[in-house]
Amino acid sequence: MVPEEGQAGQARQEPENVRLQLDRILASPEFLAPERGRRFLQYIVEETLDGRGEQLKASTIAQAVFGRDASFDAQNDPVVRIEAGRIRRALERYYLVCGHSDLIEITIPKGGYAPHFSSGEDDSNAEIAAAPDGENKQQPGHEQGQPGHEQGQPGRERPLRYRDLLLPIGIPALFGAIAVLALIRPLESYLSPSETPPTTTLTSKTRIVVEPFAALGGTTRGADLAKGLADQLIAKLMRVDSLVVLAPGRSGVETSGSLFNLQGSTLVEGTVLHLHVRLINGADGAVVWANQYDRDLRDETTLDVEDEIAAQIILEISTSRKLNGAGSLR
Repeated sequence: MVPEEGQAGQARQEPENVRLQLDRILASPEFLAPERGRRFLQYIVEETLDGRGEQLKASTIAQAVFGRDASFDAQNDPVVRIEAGRIRRALERYYLVCGHSDLIEITIPKGGYAPHFSSGEDDSNAEIAAAPDGENKQQPGHEQGQPGHEQGQPGRERPLRYRDLLLPIGIPALFGAIAVLALIRPLESYLSPSETPPTTTLTSKTRIVVEPFAALGGTTRGADLAKGLADQLIAKLMRVDSLVVLAPGRSGVETSGSLFNLQGSTLVEGTVLHLHVRLINGADGAVVWANQYDRDLRDETTLDVEDEIAAQIILEISTSRKLNGAGSLR
């Protein structure tokens, strides 16, 4: 007996099939995600398959996957939100590059952490079933060669329509209009902007200089983290439209916007990173924001630590009330 379409679609998305699809994704070289991102994806898929998808919150994921304790605060530690965005992009790339023919698609809808399992075949079947019967069948008497077909009746001419006059009349008229415009004014002036954009747009924006972070303690990993954190901050700050990121030593450029200097230092003791960061107002040298970050480097890659801390620094700087009074970075 052939199963019905609804039963077949349900069978394709049974827990065992979803787990097989998850294993296929994790084994693919096109799924670009770090080890902790893979643990994150496995955890939320298993929780959803076990019926606990509605309980997937940032706090539970942070404790189960990232080793945070019960005092975890998602507002001050955006590790779960950052990892969810990274896995969304990795899944999109996988299905775009090599997974477009997979029967099951795993996605993480924005606004939550519970994954969604869907089948492309089910969607196409639903579209066919929703189409009116008249669109899927030819009307009687309109098949080619039948008496009701216009082109099949000898001696009957097709009526002249307005669109039949458009091509022979409209196209020559269009070229004639272009020729007249070319005689009055060069055609390039119509295709290019008549005015150059103002060059002073960036002068009113807030300027920020990310100075090289100092590596204390003389360890190699501390020096690598100091350089990597400064590079990550520059990359993330450049995505903020209201900012102009200046190279170190260029803070003296004459512009009308506010100027800030971002400074920091790193110290690695064993497996623990101590990071001190401060933001200084270039006008009077006042410290408008400062914070300290401590991270356990065990089971964490250098890139993950740099990306997480840089994102948290940008978030705290942009929401600082004291900074907004001196010159907002938003």
